[in-house]
Amino acid sequence: MIPKTEYAPYFEQYMQLSALKDKTIIENLESAQDEFESVLRNLPDKKHSYSYASGKWTLKELIQHIIDTERVFCYRALSFARNDQTPLPGFDQDIFVDNDTANERDYYDLLDEMKVLRKSSIQLFKSFSKEAFLRTGVASNNKMSVRALGYLFSGHQIHHINIVKERYL
Repeated sequence: MIPKTEYAPYFEQYMQLSALKDKTIIENLESAQDEFESVLRNLPDKKHSYSYASGKWTLKELIQHIIDTERVFCYRALSFARNDQTPLPGFDQDIFVDNDTANERDYYDLLDEMKVLRKSSIQLFKSFSKEAFLRTGVASNNKMSVRALGYLFSGHQIHHINIVKERYL
């Protein structure tokens, strides 16, 4: 279990979905991506631009959000692993979604992009030493460790897959 001092309280919901399981960061990243693929890859076309309520993200926007978040957090993990102590800014997920082109994109291209990104994230985490996993940095005015970020990726993806199962299918 990752000590709660290694991540902001906001991320507890995601940590509960991944870090408490008896799996490594890599195993969590792989299994979360497998579930993501199994849930989303074969949905009917009419669901691709579906939103469960007015003002809520479409399925394409949700996938783009997961992609964008993982990219931002990969940069954080790399910075912290390399012991860069420069505080990193937060990011506003709603501004990102408001300014993406997810709804104009091909659904399967989004899924393929996430698949490639996850492979890249896995390779990034495989490259870190044991010491690097324990390094911390500051993002959004909160301290976070590299290993917490690794578990956060899969927890964030699982969180959104659960929402998809509950509200989009």
